[in-house]
Amino acid sequence: MALQLWEALKEAITVYTGLSPATFFTVIALALAVYHVASGLFGSSDQHQRPREEESQPLPPPVQLGEITEEELKQYDGTDPKKPLLMAIKGQIYDVSLSRMFYGPGGPYALFAGKDASRALAKMSFEDKDLTGDVSGLGPFELEALQDWEYKFMSKYVKVGTVKKSVSETGDGAPTSEPTESTDRDVAKPAEDGPSETAAVKTEETPSGADVAKE
Repeated sequence: MALQLWEALKEAITVYTGLSPATFFTVIALALAVYHVASGLFGSSDQHQRPREEESQPLPPPVQLGEITEEELKQYDGTDPKKPLLMAIKGQIYDVSLSRMFYGPGGPYALFAGKDASRALAKMSFEDKDLTGDVSGLGPFELEALQDWEYKFMSKYVKVGTVKKSVSETGDGAPTSEPTESTDRDVAKPAEDGPSETAAVKTEETPSGADVAKE
């Protein structure tokens, strides 16, 4: 029965298509292969276009933060995708969300995010000890490099705030020096007045004793 159906199918293919059964099935196989390749290409292109469309979505406008502390700045290091990506240079905070591929997690400059990295940028250092806004002791070439970085940030990114200076940076020496001076003055006064009064008393008493002896 199966052989009869097969023979009937071959005769029908030859009559209606004018092709031999082998040629007919070869053409069908090629058509299926072409369809599979074409659908794979168009399907992959759609899958690639979706992430690109998501990436091309406009970023939210930068939010002005005003003056914040260094601890508060660490919250904007890119670990929370809902928060903007911030970075400070010379105490000025900039929104670098536009360059998340560089300053975001996994980027080449990710360790600078959420910090004032002025010293590290000036020295082009990736050491933890240089991740600070302290620029004291830098040479002229390093300061010039830092200035170039600042110009770049000012021209490319939006400034959203400043880093609040800690109490230790404002100078603790002034309050401690004043009590010391006042204490020295208080101590010095009795020292200056004491000998003069004692000497005056002795001077007055000594002549009276001499006069009594003479008499």
